[in-house]
Amino acid sequence: MLKSLRNIQGAFALSRFYLIGITFFATLLSCYAVYKSYVFAEQQREKIYILDQGKSLMLALSQDININKPAEAKSHVRRFHELFFTLIPDGAAIEHNVNQALFLADNSALEFYKIRQENGYYQKLVGAGIINEIKIDSICINMNDYPYDVNTYATTSAMRTSSVTFYKLHTHCRLINCPRSDNNPHGFIIENWDITSMEEINTIPRQ
Repeated sequence: MLKSLRNIQGAFALSRFYLIGITFFATLLSCYAVYKSYVFAEQQREKIYILDQGKSLMLALSQDININKPAEAKSHVRRFHELFFTLIPDGAAIEHNVNQALFLADNSALEFYKIRQENGYYQKLVGAGIINEIKIDSICINMNDYPYDVNTYATTSAMRTSSVTFYKLHTHCRLINCPRSDNNPHGFIIENWDITSMEEINTIPRQ
């Protein structure tokens, strides 16, 4: 009788051991399945489905946003400077370019624009028929710290009827993230923008 009782207790202990093992294995398998589902969902978010003339779906793979972020940041800064400093003697064109540039920056750029307006800079440019252009030499962005510190080096030119004057331009700003829009496709805002230096290089006569 005692021996039978011991056999029953041993069988019960063995059954409990198997039950605990199966439960542990099932829990581990469930956690693995949840993890793989999360990874799969993240991978699907990196895919874009587009319509082919409204008839069928085509799959386009998108790059990881973080991989392309430095290039987008440089493109944002370049676009701002090109819009802000490329000016022709046409009031409507100047206003359009500057307004587009102001979508990419905070009030620091707006304040600089207002100062130029008050000083009659744009009126003089139109009256004298001056064409301003800019050539970006380099854009240095520190993507390791946020907000991102940016230094832009460029050459600007002011073309008059008889001569062209060249200037060396250095600006400094910080970049912060923001939601993307039609007017701001890269998802950045330039803040604390300032002209560190703008020195005349030389003036050459026009042929």
